[in-house]
Amino acid sequence: MGLLASGVNSFYGYGGYGGYGFRYFDWTYLLVIGGLLLSVIASANVRGTFARYSQMRSMCGLTGAQAAQRVLQLAGIYDVRIERISGSLTDHYDPRSKTLRLSDSTYGSNSVAAVCVAAHECGHAVQHQKGYGPLVLRSTLVPAANIGSSLAWPIFLMGLIFSMRPLLTAGILLFSLAVIFQLVTLPVEFNASSRALRILEDGRILGDTELAAGKKVLGAAALTYVASLAASVLQLLRLIILARGRDND
Repeated sequence: MGLLASGVNSFYGYGGYGGYGFRYFDWTYLLVIGGLLLSVIASANVRGTFARYSQMRSMCGLTGAQAAQRVLQLAGIYDVRIERISGSLTDHYDPRSKTLRLSDSTYGSNSVAAVCVAAHECGHAVQHQKGYGPLVLRSTLVPAANIGSSLAWPIFLMGLIFSMRPLLTAGILLFSLAVIFQLVTLPVEFNASSRALRILEDGRILGDTELAAGKKVLGAAALTYVASLAASVLQLLRLIILARGRDND
């Protein structure tokens, strides 16, 4: 969104980058397109994988909500509420209120996909209980990441318009906070999936064939975070290139 908001002037070379004026095509938009394609492909992949294994009924017969309750109990956690929320794949764990929120496509479904997604969110609850370092760090970074993602583009664009290097640098640093947040998110998500699959196996909630399917569901979900990080890194690279171009103008 922020890159597109840079507008026509940035697209054609605002202020005459390289002396081409409005005839200059901003090739750095290729970085934006590349990041967008990665995100779209990853999103389509996770939805397709989830839909496929939503057709596979779990042998245990547990719904997503029931599986979540079982996983939490096996992990020795009894103070986490389980709630239903609207939507599809909107599942998440809220550490502030110790609430596990499962989407319509997960809560009442007894599919392998639903059980694995619910267990993954339980993995975050286990991380919270054990004080898992990356999760603590991510929670600490949330305010800074929110501020960075909100202010980075306006400040950077002001730096471009008024040719003020300090604003360009500030915009880049603020956007870097959001990138760092996404980088820290990767081990949090991978670890939550690993914990979930281990409990599902040790607790005999899913069989070997179902676990193999579950790995594909959670693996596809993990790739969306990888794609999101890659897209943000490409956007950060674009900011740096544009800032250097302004310096050389």
